[in-house]
Amino acid sequence: MPCRVMVIDDSEIDLLYARIVLERLDEPVEVLAFDSARDALGALKAAAERPQLILLDLNMPGMSGFDFLAAYTQHAADGGATVPVALLTSSPDPADRDRALAHAVVHDYFVKPLDAGQVQSLLQRLPA
Repeated sequence: MPCRVMVIDDSEIDLLYARIVLERLDEPVEVLAFDSARDALGALKAAAERPQLILLDLNMPGMSGFDFLAAYTQHAADGGATVPVALLTSSPDPADRDRALAHAVVHDYFVKPLDAGQVQSLLQRLPA
């Protein structure tokens, strides 16, 4: 069964690039792509089958990555199941990194472009 990875990014090009990198990994991956954090959050709340990992951009219009993390953390506090999150962002700012990693659901922080080795290593560390 393929590993399900949700990618949330407002950039169509970054979504496409992430899909290509993920689909070329050593293990089969099913990519769930969302260009809106709000839509992705709604899909997570309604999903019968959760992804094993969420790759999340920080800087998005409407609901930013930090807004998503706050809402997702609240969802978990209300009894919702959580999925590990890795930030995939263009921000190399240490303050953004520290702020993101302060969330319990955040397992890693990657600066774009997505690196196959980094994500492969993260997938291998995830709980089964």
